Amino acid sequence: MSIKIDELSSPLFSCIEEPDLKAMLECMEYNIGHYKKGEIIALEEENIRYIGVLLSGAVDMIKEDFWGNKTLIVRMEKDELFGETFACGEDSLSIVTFVVSEDAKILFMPFDRIMHCCTLACRFHHRLIENMVHMIAGKNRNLMRKVEAVSKRSIREKILAYLSIQSQAQDSRYFEIPMGRVELAEYLCVDRSALTRELSKMKAEGIIDYDKNYFRIL
Repeated sequence: MSIKIDELSSPLFSCIEEPDLKAMLECMEYNIGHYKKGEIIALEEENIRYIGVLLSGAVDMIKEDFWGNKTLIVRMEKDELFGETFACGEDSLSIVTFVVSEDAKILFMPFDRIMHCCTLACRFHHRLIENMVHMIAGKNRNLMRKVEAVSKRSIREKILAYLSIQSQAQDSRYFEIPMGRVELAEYLCVDRSALTRELSKMKAEGIIDYDKNYFRIL
């Protein structure tokens, strides 16, 4: 399936000229996938041999325990990568499930085609690998921010830590969060009803204000 060059806005392709992008796609033997919300891309314990680039939509990385409790580890949105953690490792067996949270168009590239230069020794390969390393480092920083939030003891502290991170990332006291209440509860590892009650209390106490996914730190 063909792809338009203007769809390749991900930082993964930064500083690679259009002729090289076209050559790269021919070299990579890529695939394009179209998914509806709720569809599963890869299940836990599947081998991941590719790197996915979100051309549109969003994908959730979900961990489910023995009793069926789900934890939203991270949500990947347009231009972000997913699957690289397992594709890059010696063991490509996934320990999470990837689920589409918003209708998505995804570019899949085999990891070995990214890491090993072709016989033409395409000059963009090194740039592509550098860009991928930078993006992985950015994802690791985001995961550290999540650890900062979920490691707090009380629900209120978790909420405040999460909202603080979002406020700083968007450089504003008024901002939109990318998740609804169910997803936010899963992300913070708390009960949804308890989360909703605590948000209401914080609003009543004048700590925050919100309307759906729009928040303001007072």
